[in-house]
Amino acid sequence: MSELWSHLVTWLSVHGVIPVLNFLHLAGLAGDPHDIAASLLIATLQLCIIGFIFRPLESIVPAEQWADRKLTRVDFQYTVMMLVGIFPLFSFLVLTPIANYFGGPDTGPSDASASPLAITHWFPVLNQHPLMLFFVYYIIYDLVYYWMHRLQHALPWWWALHSMHHSTRQMSCWTNDRGSPVDGFIQSIILAVVGIVMGVEPDQFAWLMLFGELVQNFSHANVRIGFGKVFGRIFVDPKFHRLHHMLVDPERPTLHNCNYGQVFSIWDVIFGTALYGLAPRPTGVGDPLVDNDNEHGLIGLHWNALKRFWGAVRRPAGWKLGEVAFGESYRPIPIAEWEAHGVGHHPQEAHRQDAEEELPMGTPESASTVG
Repeated sequence: MSELWSHLVTWLSVHGVIPVLNFLHLAGLAGDPHDIAASLLIATLQLCIIGFIFRPLESIVPAEQWADRKLTRVDFQYTVMMLVGIFPLFSFLVLTPIANYFGGPDTGPSDASASPLAITHWFPVLNQHPLMLFFVYYIIYDLVYYWMHRLQHALPWWWALHSMHHSTRQMSCWTNDRGSPVDGFIQSIILAVVGIVMGVEPDQFAWLMLFGELVQNFSHANVRIGFGKVFGRIFVDPKFHRLHHMLVDPERPTLHNCNYGQVFSIWDVIFGTALYGLAPRPTGVGDPLVDNDNEHGLIGLHWNALKRFWGAVRRPAGWKLGEVAFGESYRPIPIAEWEAHGVGHHPQEAHRQDAEEELPMGTPESASTVG
C-alpha cells in the first residue's frame, strides 16, 4: 500500500504539480512538489471518505430530520474549495517559507538547524518508534487546539470570525470546513508553528492534519452516534460535539459553552467543560446578526464574517475576554448587557428538544469562558 501511495504521489508531482508551478512561475516559491502532490491526494482521500462514508450515515442514522438539505450546500461547496484549492495553496505558499525561515523540520538530534524544542531532539529513541512519536505529536497538537478553540469563543474579534462556523442551522459532515479564511489563517499559523517547534516532518504534519480533520468531519456529521460511557470520555463523538454547536437555551444561557475538544474529549473532562447526556438539539446561534449568515451564499457568508470582525477588532470591547453578541455597526456587546435588550433566536428554537441530562464531569453552566 505504501509503495502504491508513493507511486501515486510521484506521478501527480511529475505530471500535475510541476507543470502547473512552472506555468505560474512558482517553482522556487511553493515548496516541494512532492509534498504538494501528497497534500492534494490526501485532500481527495478526505473528500471521498466524507462523501462515501459519513454522508450516507447521515441518511441512515440522522440526529435531526430535515425536510431538505438546502443550508448544507454552501458548506459542501466551501469544503471542496478549501481542501483542493485554498488550503494547499496557503500551506505551500505561506507556511512552507515560514518553516524554511525557522530552519525547516527536524531531521534528527544531530542537525544543528533543527528546532531545539523538537521532541526527537530530547527523546531520540522515539525516532525508532514512529507510531509512538505520532501519538506524542498528536497529544500536544490536540491540547493546543483545545485551548485555541476556547479562545476563539472568548476573544470577541476572533468569535466574530469563528461564529461563521457556528451559524449553520444544519450541521452536517460538510460543516467542519465552514469558516472564515482569516480564522483558518490564524489557526493554521498557530498549529503550524507548534508543528515546526515539535520538529514534525511535512509528511507527518499532513497526516496529523488529515486525522484531525476526518475526526472533525465525523464529529460534525448529522448522526446519532456515540462512543459509549468509557470511550466517549476520551474521544470526541458526534453526540458530544453536537452539544458544542447547540442553539443557546435562554433558560440556561451558558450551557452551550462546552465540549471544545477536537479529537480527545479528555481535555474537556480534565478542564471542566465536558457536557454529556443531552438529547440532540437544534444547532446554530441566538444572535440575529450571526444567524443571518444562513440567508447568504458563499460570498455573502464570508462578507458577513468580515464585517463582524472589523466591527470588533477596531474597538476596545473586541479585545476583552467574554461571550458577546453583535449590535449596531457590529459592536461587540457582552451577553449580560445584550440580554437586557432581548436575545434573538431563529425559528428552530421553537422546536428545541428538551431531555433529562447528567452533568457528571464539570458543568459548563458554572465554568468560566476561559480558564
